[in-house]
Amino acid sequence: MQRVHGERDASILPRLAMVGMHLVGVLVATWLLASDPLSPRRVALLACAWIYFLRLLATGLWLLKRRVGWAEAFQVGPFLLVIQVSLAWLGARATAPWGPVDTLALVLYGLGSFLNTGSELQRKAWKSHAEHEGRLYTGGLFRLSMHVNYFGDVVLFSGFALLTRSLWAWLIPAIMLAGFVFVHIPTLDKYLQSRYGDEFAEWQRRTKKLVPFVY
Repeated sequence: MQRVHGERDASILPRLAMVGMHLVGVLVATWLLASDPLSPRRVALLACAWIYFLRLLATGLWLLKRRVGWAEAFQVGPFLLVIQVSLAWLGARATAPWGPVDTLALVLYGLGSFLNTGSELQRKAWKSHAEHEGRLYTGGLFRLSMHVNYFGDVVLFSGFALLTRSLWAWLIPAIMLAGFVFVHIPTLDKYLQSRYGDEFAEWQRRTKKLVPFVY
């Protein structure tokens, strides 16, 4: 496996490829949802699809400083494409009237988006100070859990899935959660341990891994 954490590289072509594949998924989702008449659910699903794309565009081209390789681009890009198309297709078939469950779905989507992007913005602002060079960021939202940005993704996609009113849609946050717990977090923690040593060990001792106050 190629090491990517800690390596700073523009890697613009893989990033653009990943963004392009995601954009294809959002455009297909738009085609699936933008029918006449536009119901409140379809409008909400469209908004969620485009907001997520714009957030990831900012993350991929601005917030994310580490190297992105072609292997990662061709794993993440198609995955995002499939997610967007699947949620749009399932949501377009929903016949339930708009209700409190859908409002809850939007609250979860908004909360998850805040946890994910908000934590990344806090870390970027902290890292921008020269005196923090080479140090581990453990403040802000990362006080809630070591991987609160990943937790934010699980929360927002739980809201996204709920909005479709389809049980099949819950496979997406479930797969995402499993990927974080069994693949991404162990890989990232191993890197952080090797780079920050005692500083990471202390953070790990006092902070939950993923779900605030729980795990």
